[in-house]
Amino acid sequence: QVQLVESGGGLVQPGGSLRLSCAASGSITGINGMGWYRQAPGKQRELVAAVTSGGSTNYADSVKGRFTISRDNAKNTVYLQMNSLKPEDTAVYYCNADIRVSVTSWYSNHWGQGTQVTVSS
Repeated sequence: QVQLVESGGGLVQPGGSLRLSCAASGSITGINGMGWYRQAPGKQRELVAAVTSGGSTNYADSVKGRFTISRDNAKNTVYLQMNSLKPEDTAVYYCNADIRVSVTSWYSNHWGQGTQVTVSS
């Protein structure tokens, strides 16, 4: 019913920038928190950045000052602007959101399929 589709990943050189987008579609009556996670080869999935419905944000220490999360509630979309990219940022980036699919139910958690970000010289 609900889909989260990421886009904007790709190959970039160290120091470069990428902007990821995640659009939610389907039966949606509300979206609470949204966030970005990443999983590098051989590593656990980790929270990169999150934003509440009110616009409050938090970031992993490793990306503070380089990444910016934002959202457009009218478009049911969350973004991740990634600047000054480093090779250690290489990972599959996943969108996550708490979504209400019915006015008679509460929020449930959803994941996107992921988008590959590769930072290489």
